[in-house]
Amino acid sequence: MKIHPLRRIASTRQAPASARRRSFSARCAATLIALAALVASPAVHAASTSAPHAGEVVAIPVSGAIGPASADFITRSLARAAADHAQLAVIELDTPGGLDTSMRQIIKAILGSPVPVAAFIAPGGARAASAGTYIVYACHIAAMAPGTNLGAATPIQIGAPGAGSPAPKPPDEHGKAASSPLATDTQSTETRKQIDDAAAYIRGLAQLRGRNAQWAERAVREAVSLSAGEALAENVVDLTARDLPDLLRKLDGRTVETSTGAHKLATERAPVVTLEPDWRSHVLAVVTDPNVALILLTIGMYGLFFEFANPGFVLPGVAGAICLLIGLFALQLLPISYTGLALIFLGIAFLIAEAFLPTFGTLGFGGIIAFAAGALMLIDTDAPGYGVPLPMIAAISAAGAVFVFFVSSFAYRARRRPVVTGGEALVGSQGEIIDAALAAGDDAGGQAIVGWARVHGERWRVRAAAPLAEGARVRVTARHGLTLDVEPAQEPPRGGASP
Repeated sequence: MKIHPLRRIASTRQAPASARRRSFSARCAATLIALAALVASPAVHAASTSAPHAGEVVAIPVSGAIGPASADFITRSLARAAADHAQLAVIELDTPGGLDTSMRQIIKAILGSPVPVAAFIAPGGARAASAGTYIVYACHIAAMAPGTNLGAATPIQIGAPGAGSPAPKPPDEHGKAASSPLATDTQSTETRKQIDDAAAYIRGLAQLRGRNAQWAERAVREAVSLSAGEALAENVVDLTARDLPDLLRKLDGRTVETSTGAHKLATERAPVVTLEPDWRSHVLAVVTDPNVALILLTIGMYGLFFEFANPGFVLPGVAGAICLLIGLFALQLLPISYTGLALIFLGIAFLIAEAFLPTFGTLGFGGIIAFAAGALMLIDTDAPGYGVPLPMIAAISAAGAVFVFFVSSFAYRARRRPVVTGGEALVGSQGEIIDAALAAGDDAGGQAIVGWARVHGERWRVRAAAPLAEGARVRVTARHGLTLDVEPAQEPPRGGASP
């Protein structure tokens, strides 16, 4: 985590004894000179002890969709601010919304923070929509830069009816909604429960911070939004500021109540430390991207398939297991549909089975359909930034279709190819009699002439209906255990090739 330039640390290598003695003498002399200067200058000493040391201000920039990575970054940043005894933490917010679980994790960290937390929607053009509105209401101080907006906090869920819902009616003369479309009988009970829960949640946050609870509920039920000036007039935010230094000047001297008591801010000249996401936050942001999670699942399944199909190859198995586990870790942090996940696994299993069973594409194309349907259903939310786009699904499905095409074409060509190994390959093969003496006698039953012949470079016991001379060419007609039935091979015409 990037805090500030690292301080130089003195080397611990041992210096020669004479150098150490000179260094110690120099330090003693410097210390005596400094003490003499302090004693001789009481005015400077008085000034240095009368001005209290102002605690640092921690700036936490957050942009993009609120998700597991954002929640982890903000939670750890607030914990670090508390450990460093910072006097204020400022979340510089610019988000279109995000996941409900991550939002609630962030709000729990804010409500339990011993350090006052300010939400600052900045810079100009930024927004705090959906989940960002809840976070703003949860912070001890809410501020906005000119040209920003917040609101539209209605929770959206895939499958929630909305296409057939009537349009919202305009508010009455008192500013209240005449009738919310989300409370009509056309919508499901589950949707109404989600809306009522979200409205009660943000109303409780508004009452806790002394802000406009009525508008907060409208932001949930009617998805309304406000600009910076309107939010200040409606008591939705506490103040507006051009930038972070302007915000710190306006907060100087304000008293804020936190979980540990009242805190008086002295922020005008306080040092500002900006926390940037570290490697852990970046990795978490990458793997919890639904696109990356879906690709990791696919690579993991195919990797294990190639390892099982070619035991001992090692690399596909190792890479596949790692990708599969990371993909499953990402999915357990995301709001997924288990039906969609089951369809994805079923589709990949069908694609793998296509390589082993002679279905000539039936299982493969069924697997492609199952995979595409599961990918569409995988993420169980419509939050911005957390959907699997159709081009990604189409690309992976097309790759599966190419795989099925090649596997099916290989299987079809292999089926038409003559058998070249095993007992079936001997029938129709030609050989040469190598033992005429035995070939001239009858077997125990007196029904066949028994002898020995070389077929495919191997010595076989053979039997025929008539005696065969040594060196005669024969053709295998049947196999009975370790004995072959043969007949004289047709002589090729002169000048022709032997069959």
